[in-house]
Amino acid sequence: MKLTYFEGTPPNFGDELNTSLWQHFLPPDFFDQDAATLFVGVGSVILHNYPKAARKVVMGSGYGGYTVMPDVHDGSWDIRFVRGPQTAEMLGLDPKLVIADAAILLRETPLPAPAKGIRTAFMPHYESVERGNWQAACDLADVHFLDPTKPTEVLISEILGADLVIAEAMHGAIVSDALRTPWIGVKPMHHVHRFKWADWARALDIELRPQFLFPSNCREGWAAATGRSGSGARARAVCGSALARPFNATCTLLAARSLRRLAKGAPQLSPDRAIANATERALAEVDRLMEDYARAVVFA
Repeated sequence: MKLTYFEGTPPNFGDELNTSLWQHFLPPDFFDQDAATLFVGVGSVILHNYPKAARKVVMGSGYGGYTVMPDVHDGSWDIRFVRGPQTAEMLGLDPKLVIADAAILLRETPLPAPAKGIRTAFMPHYESVERGNWQAACDLADVHFLDPTKPTEVLISEILGADLVIAEAMHGAIVSDALRTPWIGVKPMHHVHRFKWADWARALDIELRPQFLFPSNCREGWAAATGRSGSGARARAVCGSALARPFNATCTLLAARSLRRLAKGAPQLSPDRAIANATERALAEVDRLMEDYARAVVFA
């Protein structure tokens, strides 16, 4: 079985959780790189472009709208549980398969010591790290910058130690919620990343209240206004020009003011009963998978 997840450049916190999370629940030889069976875990990785002949084992993944909908009823999908009700509704799945994002299982793993001295922290979407100017905005706002491209253990430690996490990155909020660090979600700069937030939130009875965050520079403003990524040659040229420098500086200042305003807002957490129930159900599905795996090995 091959561990399958979105491998971005630079790496992205939510997706990289796959590289460490599953080792706490599955035996060392579980992933043997045999692509005949794909293990589809944390992330919006229920996609249409997997090999049709491969068996796809889904453990807490979601459909994010990044590709056309896959046909999960073609006999090649073994869906143990999914991230949220919107995934189930879009793909025509039994609502009983809805539990939560698999990152909820962090609650049942050994955790690093909480980082010290962090009051409010902000995690942008990993695309916003390259496109935006969030380190500077955080510095101006006296907010700790949670760089989603850093190692997962470092980020988990920082989230554990924070009093509040402001998150554009969905897994910044998911992990904060799982570890019971209060969080405030902001609308992603690029609209394509918004669908999945509601999917996750509904699974845990969260009445999502996404907040507006001012773009940190011209390129982010471009992405928010046009619905494009802001990574094209034209956006880079226009927004990186000398004429754009005053606009970029103003955006960074206004983004810092947005962060300071949000830091005074009312944070969110899923209900204790909802996350406890979801964690228990996710663990049960891991156990069931292990039983099926052991049975297949014995009788192979």
